[in-house]
Amino acid sequence: MFFEDLAPGRLPPGLRVYAIGDVHGCADRLVALYAAIDADLAARPSPSEALLLHLGDYVDRGPDSAGVLEALLNPSGLAGAGAIHLLGNHEAMMLEACAARAPPDALAFWMANGGLATLESYGTDPHEPEWLARIPCAHLALLRNCPLQQRLGDYLFVHAGVRPDVPLDRQDPEDLLWIREPFLSWRGKLESVVVHGHTPMPVPTIRPHRIGIDTGACFGGDLTCLVLEEGRMGFLAV
Repeated sequence: MFFEDLAPGRLPPGLRVYAIGDVHGCADRLVALYAAIDADLAARPSPSEALLLHLGDYVDRGPDSAGVLEALLNPSGLAGAGAIHLLGNHEAMMLEACAARAPPDALAFWMANGGLATLESYGTDPHEPEWLARIPCAHLALLRNCPLQQRLGDYLFVHAGVRPDVPLDRQDPEDLLWIREPFLSWRGKLESVVVHGHTPMPVPTIRPHRIGIDTGACFGGDLTCLVLEEGRMGFLAV
């Protein structure tokens, strides 16, 4: 259900953004959330453009990472909305482990952070010599083309957050993917309102300078979608 409220920033007129937090292999919830977005688009047609914007962490921990990536490639419904899929730290770990010249510890690091569930969703495990061949090339190509950030109106969309004392055009990619502190406890102003995931909380976090929408879907919480339009915001969740 969509609840209109005053947002901490503004989008350009005519643009509605559906920003989705960390999915982490919860393909069934993602499909249900897409249906809720489709119903919202039917009930409240976008005045000009609707954009689906994922904040990363599609894989690991949950039961069906393969299904999540397939849904990103072939979303059902959504009434012709455009789509942007940002890179998360879990995709970065997966891509490093799957690289042709992967560092020696890359696979172990990925497995220690939930990667085993991803391989199991492809019907394999790290002990199988041909595990990499089980991952469709289209899934890896999708992840390789994910940008690190997207700026729209007053908002900056990233996976994890930003380093508060660094200009936005000079942010370290590692911070965009991994940062928690000092970003989460920051109480000052930022150049843009940062919409992020990465750090799970029971409910969305709304501050004057940031909105956090990772609500821990893979840990039993909701999968949350932030809806932004001009100076308003609301939430959909499954």
